[in-house]
Amino acid sequence: MPSHPGQAAPGPQPLPGVDAIIAVGSGKGGVGKTTLSVNLAVALAKMGHKVGLLDADVYGPNVPLMLGVSGQPKMAADNRIEPIEAFGLKVISVGFLNPGDKPIIWRGPMLHQIVKQFLGMVEWGHLDYMVVDLPPGTGDIALSLVQSVPLTGAVVVSTPSDVSLQDARKAIEMFRQMKVDLVGVVENMSFFTCPHCHHEIDIFSRGGAEKMAQQFGVPFLGSIELAPEVRQAGDGISNAMNGVQAGTAVGQGGVDARVTHASACVHIIAVVISALQKPCAQRDRFPREQHGQGRAAAVSGIGVTISIVLRGIEREV
Repeated sequence: MPSHPGQAAPGPQPLPGVDAIIAVGSGKGGVGKTTLSVNLAVALAKMGHKVGLLDADVYGPNVPLMLGVSGQPKMAADNRIEPIEAFGLKVISVGFLNPGDKPIIWRGPMLHQIVKQFLGMVEWGHLDYMVVDLPPGTGDIALSLVQSVPLTGAVVVSTPSDVSLQDARKAIEMFRQMKVDLVGVVENMSFFTCPHCHHEIDIFSRGGAEKMAQQFGVPFLGSIELAPEVRQAGDGISNAMNGVQAGTAVGQGGVDARVTHASACVHIIAVVISALQKPCAQRDRFPREQHGQGRAAAVSGIGVTISIVLRGIEREV
């Protein structure tokens, strides 16, 4: 709201010290956006970047569980918050402030306030990337984030089922209406490979997210299969540990990384990072001239590392 009649409301303001902010969202809950967010953040950190992970899913903060970390963030000077550090990441989540099974029951203004505090009152320091795990849907938190800081890009995650796709289309339209670059769409739980006969089973259908991406004219980043290892590792500390191991294995190209958790996401992660390197005109983009140079600077300088990762993936396939 403008502070005075006729005065324009302030637009998104860059977050000091943070070069790029990547939002991972979905229309439907339970489609794997937190899995992708955590693995993307760990992979970027493993590549040598300074990375922050902001768990904005206030009602279902699962990042602490997936990273296997807990504890109360410490208070610094001027009532600022020290993020929890784990596996090379700086992490903040309501799950640290409200652990256990006690629910968060907040109205819109309180949600807006927590987003502002996590962005502006946390000692992030200098970050090459901040990955934001959004809650499902198109509600208050996504709106507060976009109104507060300029996003470098957004990734939409969906399963191939019609029920999930119906809501994912709304997420795409939300980002477009709010003038946020769409890095692309990821199809999670695309198929299941029988461990006995190795036949691929389309449990939630297959290919729906790719068709949706084509309909909207946005990049399709790839598919992740439904694998028990992903669920098992996502339930604890082995998720992040395997993320580091898988990143190393694929980078070296000598170990079958598909047995680890991040292997299910490593190809998508590489494509997401590669897509962020593309010139703005090659991606779904609305004009934001004042932020274009900052985005280009934020995603430069990692081409060699991406090439190594991609070559490693090609050897594994």
